[in-house]
Amino acid sequence: MKSLLLAGAPASSALAADLSLSQQAARAVQTLHHTSPALAWAGWLHVGLALAAMLLFALDHRLVTGAPAWLKPLKFAVADGLFVWTLAWLLAGLLAAAQPAVAYIGWGVALSMTIETVVIFIQAARGQTSHYNTSSALNALLFGTMGIFILVNTVLSVWAAYLVWHYPLPGPAAYGWGVRLGLPLSILGALVGGLMIRHLGHTIGAPDGGPGLPGIGWSTRAGDLRIAHFMGLHALQALPVLGWVLGRWQPGRAVPLVWLGTALYAAAAAVLLAQALAGQPLWRAR
Repeated sequence: MKSLLLAGAPASSALAADLSLSQQAARAVQTLHHTSPALAWAGWLHVGLALAAMLLFALDHRLVTGAPAWLKPLKFAVADGLFVWTLAWLLAGLLAAAQPAVAYIGWGVALSMTIETVVIFIQAARGQTSHYNTSSALNALLFGTMGIFILVNTVLSVWAAYLVWHYPLPGPAAYGWGVRLGLPLSILGALVGGLMIRHLGHTIGAPDGGPGLPGIGWSTRAGDLRIAHFMGLHALQALPVLGWVLGRWQPGRAVPLVWLGTALYAAAAAVLLAQALAGQPLWRAR
């Protein structure tokens, strides 16, 4: 089923013609639950956590480092939920020989992302910031726990990257290259988090908190490492989608265009990282 969806089968295909969009979505969900139930259920858990964070955002108006206390849990519930579902989808089409490894990766990533999100929720409920917080033994323990499982997730992501380079992928060749290039680039984006840990913060040139872009909070007065971190991480979604679209619209030139798009995407992320390290905001408030 995944191969059919990715290939963009023409209307002459009886199965494609008979399936409505909702039926295709239902079959895609079934595929995720069949190939990686741990990641599939972790995604649904994060949907529930995102809804809970939205409710708490409306009811609880406390601020943590100058931002609404439940904004960060909401963002992480959405981002981590998207990550686990994306990874499950990208690995679902691998050959049967890869599926035992996919199962191990799925359980490890699901556990790691769930623990990270739960710790962020716990700290929001306590009125504490979750990241880089070593102000007490408990805060340091929670931050250290997140750090351990983020490292576990990174190692497992490297394993997943090996699998997608080692085994053939379903769908157009350009889609396959989008997956193979997007996963390593997302790992590099994750490693920007190491710079934040070393700095014990994400803002360069000012303390964390303060004025930021509406809804996302990226600093408008100093450099913010979260921007390059965000862009790198979401190469996991952006480049496979680019490959799929180009495979449908420009099949003859799709593969070199995916490589070009990857180079431009990586260059943009590198510029954003250099800008942040120089203490310059993406958009300076006036």
